[in-house]
Amino acid sequence: MTNGLLVFQSDFGNSDGAVSAMHGVANSVQLGIPIFEITHQIPQYNIREASYRLLQTVDYWPSGTVFVSIVDPGVGSDRRSVVAKTINNHYIITPDNGTLTHIKEFVEITDVRIIDETINRLPKSGESHTFHGRDIFAYTGARLASGLIEFEAIGPTVHPSTLINLPLKSASLINEVITGIIDIIDKPFGNLWTNISREQFMKIAKDFGDSFEVSIIRDGRIIYKSILKYGRSFADSHIGEPLLYVNSLDNMGIAINQGSFSDAYRVRTGTSWEVVICKMPEVDKNLTRKRI
Repeated sequence: MTNGLLVFQSDFGNSDGAVSAMHGVANSVQLGIPIFEITHQIPQYNIREASYRLLQTVDYWPSGTVFVSIVDPGVGSDRRSVVAKTINNHYIITPDNGTLTHIKEFVEITDVRIIDETINRLPKSGESHTFHGRDIFAYTGARLASGLIEFEAIGPTVHPSTLINLPLKSASLINEVITGIIDIIDKPFGNLWTNISREQFMKIAKDFGDSFEVSIIRDGRIIYKSILKYGRSFADSHIGEPLLYVNSLDNMGIAINQGSFSDAYRVRTGTSWEVVICKMPEVDKNLTRKRI
């Protein structure tokens, strides 16, 4: 059962009326419906980032919340429009284009419905095929959140295994060397969020202040290599100094205190951007501490 809350995410930005139009459609379904935003600053067409931002956000909302996520470079094509229900009773309305990858992998999707557009489409919008965010997703989301339609009435059910997945990589720990990828940039600060979990890192780390060799590699080419300290927070480093830390998703992050790591070294995200963290030999680590 939904709880009346509706949360939007898109790559539309806020420079024109697209987001406002979605709000208007939702209010035409139910005046005063509570609407919130994850972000509308997803980089254009970046389905992977949309998928990650859902993982970052969804489980912090009350059970029954309805999310509408629209990053849809295939709008108007034969890609499916779906509503997914998670194990924690959240509903995500989105194109079936990979946007549900992280939720499916790290949370669990229990049920999926294909949106029946004959009954779940903004009236008199049938000739438009370029703004499904307004005409299908926001409209269906508002109807579902307000209780005007039940989840089971959205359309035919399909198995979660049929959803389109983006390629994911798991971090590995071999001989005290951890290899992962850069999942996302923590905007606007420019910190790097990796897929290396705190649990993996703690198998080679003991104390705050320990030092590690950190390399960032893209397609076999070293972009960055240096010795970084592991800090409890940014206050454990000097301004302008890089550090390793645990981010809000309990994964490892790489940052520059009061600076942008991603801008400084032109680092981006995805499976081609590897992060390698090596435990330093005891003698080297002690020398590094003395220099600091």
